[in-house]
This record gives sequence, C-alpha cells and structure tokens, in this order.
Amino acid sequence: MKQESRVTPTFLRLKHIIGDNKKNIQPIIPVSKSAWWDGVKRGIYPKPIKLSENMTVWRSDDIQKLVDDIVEANLQ
Repeated sequence: MKQESRVTPTFLRLKHIIGDNKKNIQPIIPVSKSAWWDGVKRGIYPKPIKLSENMTVWRSDDIQKLVDDIVEANLQ
C-alpha cells in the first residue's frame, strides 16, 4: 500500500512555496519568483487567491496536487 504524505489544507504564501533563503524557509517547489509567476500566468501553476491588496496566497491542497502531478510525471 502506497503511503501518501499530505499537507494540511491551509493557505501558503509564495515564500512558503518557493522558499526564502533570508528567512531559512525551504522550498516546496524550487523555482525562482519570476519563473513561478510566469508559470501561474501560463497555467502551469495554480491560480493565487488575493486576500487583500498586499496578501496573495495559494491553497495548500492545490500545491500538494501540483507536487503529486510532478512526481507522477517523473515516474512515467
């Protein structure tokens, strides 16, 4: 039986997804900020949710699905 590790559904800020060296936050998806936003624009990465003018987040379950899809694609 395949054991899956799931992220508890929550909101993630960009620094939690792509990491932040200054704050010692390890990335979930190790890409640059510009590559991330380009991927969002092109539909490769999930659409963000705007909570306020200065707060953009992503659903953790969308990020988990993205990770699962990347892993699955690389196993084939």
